[in-house]
Amino acid sequence: MVAKQLTLLAIVGPTASGKTGLAIEIAKAYKGEIISADSRTVYRGLDIGTAKPRAEERQGIPHWGFDLIGPNETFSAANFKDYAKAKIIEIRQRGNLPIIVGGTGLYVDALLYDYSFGPPSTAARSELEMLGVIELQQKIIDAGLPIPENNQNRRHLVRTLERGDTEPTKKPLPEGTSILGLNPDRDILKDRIIARADAMLADGVIDEVAWAFAQYGDESEAVTGGIYRVFRDVIRGKLPKEDAIKLFVQSDLQLAKRQMTWLKRNHDITWFTDTQAAITWFNQTIGGTLE
Repeated sequence: MVAKQLTLLAIVGPTASGKTGLAIEIAKAYKGEIISADSRTVYRGLDIGTAKPRAEERQGIPHWGFDLIGPNETFSAANFKDYAKAKIIEIRQRGNLPIIVGGTGLYVDALLYDYSFGPPSTAARSELEMLGVIELQQKIIDAGLPIPENNQNRRHLVRTLERGDTEPTKKPLPEGTSILGLNPDRDILKDRIIARADAMLADGVIDEVAWAFAQYGDESEAVTGGIYRVFRDVIRGKLPKEDAIKLFVQSDLQLAKRQMTWLKRNHDITWFTDTQAAITWFNQTIGGTLE
């Protein structure tokens, strides 16, 4: 979809697809500010393992949506929607372009399509909360429901079962909103995930994992997915680092597949396989509406 007068841009895609880099390039050229739509980066103190861009990587572009809660707190799509709507108003008041960037599809859709979330059914919540991750996953599969993005997070699994097949109500994409999608070739994506894992190790992610588990324990919302779950056994001496890296790469590739399954349902997204093609298209098709 091409907006006549762009007032909101969203950049989506699987993990490690280059979304942040694309957003920064557009933000530099068109007075943009970035709002992260990522269920991992909302946690304070978890910086390396959630791949938050460092200050120098942000290139002076304001970033929002980081460090909103502690690792032992919860943050829902409805919370993100309220937060992002307030930030969009602030950014527009400064005369800048809000750019939503992230791979958490429910966060993005909740905001862009103004989801109205009905109250979940809590009749069986106490029973569900007694079950382990594998049991919850199997119940979801048996019910024919989609596995949530963070398939190791018990809270997300319980909520999926509570909602059942009840979808939140949604509105059409607002006028002035465009969505760009990045979906690189699988081999390129795998190479990027491997390179990111190596960079995380070099930056000290193992110390961050150890700190997170020491501070918040195994049941913390923040450490049930991503590199934290995989490297838990490394810090406990149960798994060699080399094997953990392979598991992390495999885990992120599976995450990317789940993210694309969600995103491909959305026909409002204009897809690209690389950043430069997206920038060229944006400059030629939409950029003029901002000048």
